[in-house]
Amino acid sequence: MDLGIAGRTALVGGASKGLGYGCAEALVREGVNVVIMARGAEALDAAARQLQAVAATAPGKPFVKHAAADITTPEGRAAAFALHADFDIVVTNAGGPPPGDFRDWDREAWIKALDANMLTPIELIKATVDGMAARGFGRIVNITSSSVKAPIDILGLSNGARSGLTGFVAGVARTGLAAKGVTLNNLLPGAFDTDRLKGTLVGAAKKTGQDIDAIRASRQKTIPAGRFGTAAEFGAICAFLCSMHAGYITGQNLLADGGAYPGTY
Repeated sequence: MDLGIAGRTALVGGASKGLGYGCAEALVREGVNVVIMARGAEALDAAARQLQAVAATAPGKPFVKHAAADITTPEGRAAAFALHADFDIVVTNAGGPPPGDFRDWDREAWIKALDANMLTPIELIKATVDGMAARGFGRIVNITSSSVKAPIDILGLSNGARSGLTGFVAGVARTGLAAKGVTLNNLLPGAFDTDRLKGTLVGAAKKTGQDIDAIRASRQKTIPAGRFGTAAEFGAICAFLCSMHAGYITGQNLLADGGAYPGTY
């Protein structure tokens, strides 16, 4: 299915690997120009080369630009907008804050979590939605977490910051932007086969003394799909939300977790 977004330009955060890269790749395959951001220069350079190879066979041969910068800072955001001024699509993505006991988190830990997982997406939304509305098309997709729907006790920093962003988006998405062709949605990943998940499994293996393969198999059994998700399929979902066909979807929290969250029907 043609998503109707070839020639558009997207900003994708945290795109050097994992889910962010999956989203960037899916957009490039649809002919979308992309500006990708991440803090690690080496990994980002490698990701850019891979995406440029994809772009060479994509509709319109879109461009791929990149900047190694921390998008949670004003300087990092300035670096992104220096590469391209007017974005049609913005995919916000930042690594989740560390787990722990809320008794151990001071104000600095909370501010850092809020900056990365709530305030930065808000700043990017504020910087782009009016231009999108003026041009008659815009898509904001925030990669958050399944913990927004099913909070995890040791991820209080993430639960709090991402839930704040969720509430903000629910309000802004209903301020008339949709009538001007601009949608805002959150994409909530469950267990996807990324470096972050692998790190979690390694940590669990060290803590329990169990074999990591056994822990992986046990975790997969808790998911009705019987497996972890892939970055490519997550990217495909993201690309659809960014498409011309998703103009009637806004202010939503789309959960991609293989059926793990019980929810309601």
